Amino acid sequence: MTVLDNRALNRATLARQLLLERAGLPVVDAVAHLCGLQAQEPQEPFIGLWSRLTAFDPAVLSDLLTRRSVVRTHLMRRTVHLVTADDVLAWRARHDAMLRQRVIGVYRDELEGVDLEELAADARELMSDGEPRTAAEIVRALAGRWPGPGPRPLGEMVVAGLVPMAQAPPRGLWRTKGGVRNVALSSWLGRPVDPPASDGADPVGQALVRRYLAAYGPAATADLRAWSGLAGLPGAVAAVRGELVRFRDERGRELLDLPDAPRPDPDTPAPVRFLPAFDNAILGYQDRGRIIDDAHRGLSVAGERVVLVDGRVAATWTVTEDVVTVDPLRTLSRADRAAVADQGRELAVFLSDGDSDRVRVAASPR
Repeated sequence: MTVLDNRALNRATLARQLLLERAGLPVVDAVAHLCGLQAQEPQEPFIGLWSRLTAFDPAVLSDLLTRRSVVRTHLMRRTVHLVTADDVLAWRARHDAMLRQRVIGVYRDELEGVDLEELAADARELMSDGEPRTAAEIVRALAGRWPGPGPRPLGEMVVAGLVPMAQAPPRGLWRTKGGVRNVALSSWLGRPVDPPASDGADPVGQALVRRYLAAYGPAATADLRAWSGLAGLPGAVAAVRGELVRFRDERGRELLDLPDAPRPDPDTPAPVRFLPAFDNAILGYQDRGRIIDDAHRGLSVAGERVVLVDGRVAATWTVTEDVVTVDPLRTLSRADRAAVADQGRELAVFLSDGDSDRVRVAASPR
């Protein structure tokens, strides 16, 4: 079985994640290809798409949100993702059990004895009018009948675990601040969530396997589990295994992939890319060694924005008063520093709507 080293996996990841070469895809198609984008920080998807698409216009993504073609919702790993309307309707039921269990895992004692089906029925009735509500408003409306759990557990269970919700704009619009107001997905999109398969098959799970590999492969089943938060995909993997090709990584793990998906030459040059906080390209794997060194792995869950140099995390970046500041994590060559500065200037222009192209690349660590 062919062994793929970290550099080969790195170039495959960059290609699948649209980071090896910016793509000319429509924004909605890019969101679909990526299986959604991490979006707990509302402005970060704009940076992620700017790094991936040619001539990205943030107004287009805002328009897709207001037209309800894409939505912000709790999905993979119970984190907020920006996904297409079609995908959230198709995928949500497959994530229901995981979402509930993750809330219960945090608030097990507070939720003990709560009839979740009755609570879900009450919450669905409340939200059936299609009005966006804050979690606090939902809790106040339900607390008379459900005083036991307390406000935070009750709110999180309803919003993230029991009733499929979207976060209504202006939350998530470009350069717009807005608190989280939740609205029932079925009301917001005018269509019900697709029901689970009734014949024991798992077509949604199988589709998730294929879609994940298209955007993240080659990958191990542990990577798929880490990305989705779903433990119940072995059956789906087994069902599609005959369609897939197999490799091994340097640790000996089996990697699965779509036969015709891009696996570029490991020596393919990789351009500098600025990534947002919690970017898919890093958090989409259990083994993140293909893109980030173990010494810096904590950055990926701490919300640090990072810079890829030759395809790997080599610096962090911040922006203050329209100045993009880059802090290298290792020594950068003169050519790499110049490339980082060039891309940083383009990012500064994007983030400032053309008012600034200022970038500062700090000295490399000693």
